[in-house]
Amino acid sequence: MGRFDGRRSREAVSYRPASVKDLLVEMKDTAELLIDLSYSAVLHASPSVAREVVELEHRMDVLQMRARMSLMLAARKPSEAETLAPVLGVVAAADKVSDAAGDIARIVIEEIGLPDAMRGALTEGVETLVRGTVADDSPYEGRTLKEIDLESETGVRVIAIRRDDDWILNPGPRTRLNRGDVTLLRGPETGVAEAYPRLTGEAFEADEPVEPAIDDLERAVDSIVLMKNLSELAVDLAYGSVLFDNEELAEEVYNLEIEVDALQSRFEAWTLRAAKAAEDPVTLRGLIHLGVATEEISDAALEITEGVMRDIGVHPVVEMAVKESDEIITRTRVERGSELAGTRIESGVPATEIATSVLAIRRPDEGWLVGPDLDTTVRAGDVIIAKGTRTSAAEFAELAT
Repeated sequence: MGRFDGRRSREAVSYRPASVKDLLVEMKDTAELLIDLSYSAVLHASPSVAREVVELEHRMDVLQMRARMSLMLAARKPSEAETLAPVLGVVAAADKVSDAAGDIARIVIEEIGLPDAMRGALTEGVETLVRGTVADDSPYEGRTLKEIDLESETGVRVIAIRRDDDWILNPGPRTRLNRGDVTLLRGPETGVAEAYPRLTGEAFEADEPVEPAIDDLERAVDSIVLMKNLSELAVDLAYGSVLFDNEELAEEVYNLEIEVDALQSRFEAWTLRAAKAAEDPVTLRGLIHLGVATEEISDAALEITEGVMRDIGVHPVVEMAVKESDEIITRTRVERGSELAGTRIESGVPATEIATSVLAIRRPDEGWLVGPDLDTTVRAGDVIIAKGTRTSAAEFAELAT
């Protein structure tokens, strides 16, 4: 995406004292939201969501510049420069993720070419994502998310808020909605249809389903949803491998990169076959762009792990902050005969007394199971990627052996 696209060109950035670890975490959250919004803009054919990707790119640009400034000040001798060099690589890779997400958004903004029936081909499990501005007379204005209790009433979640030039990622119960806030809402279409008018003062108009003019369009849409989930997971694990100096997570990023390459190859082959049968093959041009951008995100995630894979130690400015972290990401292999084998996982939560959430499972001979609503039964040989406290991670690992 061009640096001069959007509301402004370049923003002056001055140094602000900040923890390198905090900046990396903020960049990780921003990268994940960029991926989420860009793919969702394609799946829902939403120019308004795509334009928020451009806004978020500006935020990533500022974070990258501040991270570079902090890293330059942290390196005072050659040994420190050696351990900080991979972190500079992380910053550079984040730029690639941001650019690739912008390229995906541009497919919608510039109408490069997508099948009209894509939204109608979405499975029931894919939630609606919309952009809405808080109206002056909205009953939600001036109230916290806890007071509104939007998710309990409608099933809709506020996943991010843009307030002028600032972003609130992962808003919590105490986050207050102000008039003029640009919100991103995700949830079932019926819930969005109920919440959107209250928030914006405008009617929610769902697009009428279009009959697919291309055979097997559902397969392509399912592939895009999988690309989105795998890309988000790869970036999450890549940053986790750096923040926690975890080579096991870096290895899983490598496994994910192989999976994404194979998926992208199959997706391109499907697109070429569909173009042969389409009345106007140009309408599929955006799918080729999407496949290329997906591979770029996967490659960038692998670049983030380079310092870990080369066994370059973590700089103290990162290491000290990591030790204070309450939550970690782990990789656990389920042994035959273990207590964990046969355990049911519903909506990413295993049926155990341990407070942990399952992000993904790599299953031998089947590949990756990934998604926010992961439902399956754990099998021996499964490699589970989970997130939880250090204590719960240790207890979870014991159940797997």
